[in-house]
Amino acid sequence: MYITNSACISPQQTYNETFFEGEINVHHGDRFMAAEPSYGQLIPAGLLRRMGKAVRMGIGAGLPIIQGVDLGGIILGTANGGLEDCLKFLNQIVDYNEGTLTPTNFVQSTPNAVAGNLALISKTTGYNATHVHRGLAFECAVLDAMLLLREQSPDAVLIGSVEEISDYNHNIDLLNGLFKTGEVSSENLFTLDTPGSVNGEGSTMFVAERERSERTLAEIKDVDQLTYASKNELEERLGYFLERNGLTAADVDTLILGISGDNRTDHFYTGLQQALFPESQIYTFKNLVGDYPTASAFATWMGVQALSGKEMPEQCKYALSSRETKNVLIYNHYQGTQHGFILLGA
Repeated sequence: MYITNSACISPQQTYNETFFEGEINVHHGDRFMAAEPSYGQLIPAGLLRRMGKAVRMGIGAGLPIIQGVDLGGIILGTANGGLEDCLKFLNQIVDYNEGTLTPTNFVQSTPNAVAGNLALISKTTGYNATHVHRGLAFECAVLDAMLLLREQSPDAVLIGSVEEISDYNHNIDLLNGLFKTGEVSSENLFTLDTPGSVNGEGSTMFVAERERSERTLAEIKDVDQLTYASKNELEERLGYFLERNGLTAADVDTLILGISGDNRTDHFYTGLQQALFPESQIYTFKNLVGDYPTASAFATWMGVQALSGKEMPEQCKYALSSRETKNVLIYNHYQGTQHGFILLGA
């Protein structure tokens, strides 16, 4: 499966080229909010006014890259997309005593609202699916797209993810110990050595095609996932994952790791890197965009850019190497229980 175009809305200026020019947004607190672009020329004002944040970001990232593409499907992954509108709708039921309610929040309250709106606006009538498997939602979307392109007729599909920070859900997760407290910023996230990380949001979209062409930026070679794994099980599964793609650990020149600053779970990343990839260059990303269930989509976007020849910002560089970027392995887990691998090639 070959990536020919991509777009990303995140807490950094990734919608344009300034992210790779060293203009990095510094965030403070436990929420890294998305830096949304101006949607005025992309989405009609009447529609934009009624859109929730998740739908707005999903359409803003997806619509520009599918113009002129004969799409055969739209496949997205999300855990919290649409949650804010869902809670607003539930509150309306209480506030209006189950009377007449505004339909907007209800229509946008489901995770598949983003894929549905993209299909309606772009008039894409093919396969349409949204995966809601929490920390493995994007990995499931990638697997679904690979199977669709292999088994059916479409030449191109849109795959991606969208997440929004919901006030209600954020407070629940904060009480559950998922996020850091006290003075925290994107600059000291990795040095605090305390439990928890920070919350992030954004939308990342890719146009994926079945065949390689002159438009190809990178190849998604394979994807794998597992849950509740020990360190030994992770190493064993990763060895099998690389072997089935004709690679060894020594062939992986670049690692993108989901290190989040949580001292309870970051050992998965450091242990795997030290055991199998001591000579690989390593990039991080959650110190720039926060931690959220489908953060691996942002890592995939970073990997595609690296394979396209873009220079990563200094804040992403965890360990340096002089090796040429040819095989990129992305490893991310969500809360230490859901683990995903994505393998990219030049």
